[in-house]
Amino acid sequence: MIAYMKKNDLFNIALALLCKPWYTNFMSYIARLSHTLTKHFKQDVVPVEEDGCLVLKGRLGNWQDIVKAGRIAVTIRGFKGRYRGLVNKIALTGGTIPPAKLPPVMDSALEGLVPDVLVIGAGITGAAIARELTRYKLKVLLVEKEHDVGMQASGRNDGMVHSGLDLKPGTQKHYYNKRGNRMYACLARELGVPFTQSGQYLCFTNPLLIPFLYLTYFHWKRLEVPGARVVLKKELRQREPGVNRDVVAALHFPTTGAVCPFTMTIAFAENAVQNGAQVSLDTAVLGMEKKDRRVVSVKTNRGTVYPKVVVNAAGVFSDDVAAMAGDQFFSIHPRRGTNSILDKKISPHLVRTSASKLGDIAKSTHSKGGGLITTAHGNLLVGPDAVETYERENYATAKESVDATFAKFRATAPALNQGQIITYFTGVRAPTYEEDFVVSKGHNTVNIVHAAGIQSPGLTAAPAIAVDAARFAAEILGCFFDAPPAMNEAFNPVRDPIPHVAAMDENARHELIQRNPDYGIILCRCEEVSKGEILDALRRPIPCDTVDGVKRRVRPGMGRCQGGFCGPLILNLIATEKNIPLEAVTKNGRGSVLCGQTKSSYRTTDKVNLPGNRGAEA
Repeated sequence: MIAYMKKNDLFNIALALLCKPWYTNFMSYIARLSHTLTKHFKQDVVPVEEDGCLVLKGRLGNWQDIVKAGRIAVTIRGFKGRYRGLVNKIALTGGTIPPAKLPPVMDSALEGLVPDVLVIGAGITGAAIARELTRYKLKVLLVEKEHDVGMQASGRNDGMVHSGLDLKPGTQKHYYNKRGNRMYACLARELGVPFTQSGQYLCFTNPLLIPFLYLTYFHWKRLEVPGARVVLKKELRQREPGVNRDVVAALHFPTTGAVCPFTMTIAFAENAVQNGAQVSLDTAVLGMEKKDRRVVSVKTNRGTVYPKVVVNAAGVFSDDVAAMAGDQFFSIHPRRGTNSILDKKISPHLVRTSASKLGDIAKSTHSKGGGLITTAHGNLLVGPDAVETYERENYATAKESVDATFAKFRATAPALNQGQIITYFTGVRAPTYEEDFVVSKGHNTVNIVHAAGIQSPGLTAAPAIAVDAARFAAEILGCFFDAPPAMNEAFNPVRDPIPHVAAMDENARHELIQRNPDYGIILCRCEEVSKGEILDALRRPIPCDTVDGVKRRVRPGMGRCQGGFCGPLILNLIATEKNIPLEAVTKNGRGSVLCGQTKSSYRTTDKVNLPGNRGAEA
């Protein structure tokens, strides 16, 4: 057909092709985004610019479409560097987004308090920030709407301390992960938390790739991931005999580690209290009063407080808190992930450290690669997957998620078997559409600090985020209130952990039991947890009065039988220690009652016969 075209036609076509990129550049970002959104969603989504942010408005019937619209907006050329962030206000017409679950408590316990800094959210980030703030001479109040600290994403993740091998330079994720990874060994010693740093293997099955693996050293140096090296098949089989025999080589990253996420969160919070911070659980933020670009009061279900500075570490609700403060420039789209935990007797025969095949760990900007990781306590953890959800507090586990993760990771460890599972759990992460952390001072509100959008590798990054968030708060206090706060010379970074009898040598164990015979009474056989350890958990600086609370602190019920033997004994011990009837003891607070009246002759004073409780009623 070209042979029959006129010369002018050919000239016009060539000119159009050459000029198309220039034409596209001259179009405004909003015009290009509007054109793309219209192709996908017709006229149901409209982008607008508001106060330096990109805001999406409209109505869609499917949550996945709402998330898709947000992703399109941040990936169109011109978004980055132009806007503070994306705020997705598209309404969901095909379902009802449930509100935050509020605590049942209503009182005036906090009424009139005037803290220097109010930290909202006692996940690992908020707890670490509270601890870091106590390095200054400040009145610090940490509030959490759950009945315990670390109840949401911080207690529902794999505990991996990431090396940063899959992070993009120039992002806050990369910056804070790099710093946080280097802090963990020292922090674990100070806080008395189990931490292992045995490394991670990224496995390859194609022998043609082996020469190129050595060339990747330059890439790891650019990412500031230290110690990366190539491990060939023979050495890998010695180190990890359960890895797929088709693997011919692996990259080893020695700075990858594992920590117990809820123990670390509890340790941060306890050390904060030991250094003067106040923690208020069952405390939800309901609203804020703002005046002259400042938050002047914060309303909670336990009274109104009047902080000088607010730190927003509210996890999946951090965008809601930002909106209350009149400073929203980001949106959270919750992402659910499921992990399975295997019996620790099986784990050493599968993967002893952390391993993933190349296809397993490779991920896009909006998904989680997952892998196999041996936890700090010796169990193998499989997962997670990544499922977008509008339910921010739905922790239900779907069979499809477990099936999918096992099918995926059998490529790394063929002997994986779902019959080896002792339990599983689901967590909900808090990503922004930009898929990066938000660690900054407020834009429209001058006395707020945001630590938001904290998803993987948030556990690793939390200590480094805490340093900067505390510094931001101190700078705000110096600028808008009194002189900059003085350093707290009495700050003590060391926390004495609860002794774990099973981990002690014979002499130390004997000496401890001589001082307190309760440490010689084993209640949890699977994890070898003593009565003394459980009593210690109930008497620590952060209040604990639930079965799950004890479980997170000293691990009874986390073994093979999942509390089948020790559960009633722990239930009774809590009731005795707290001087409450058995039916008042809950699994995790909020009415999650574990026992009740089944016979007319039942008495609330009845006790289960507990080892070491002579004279207890049968």
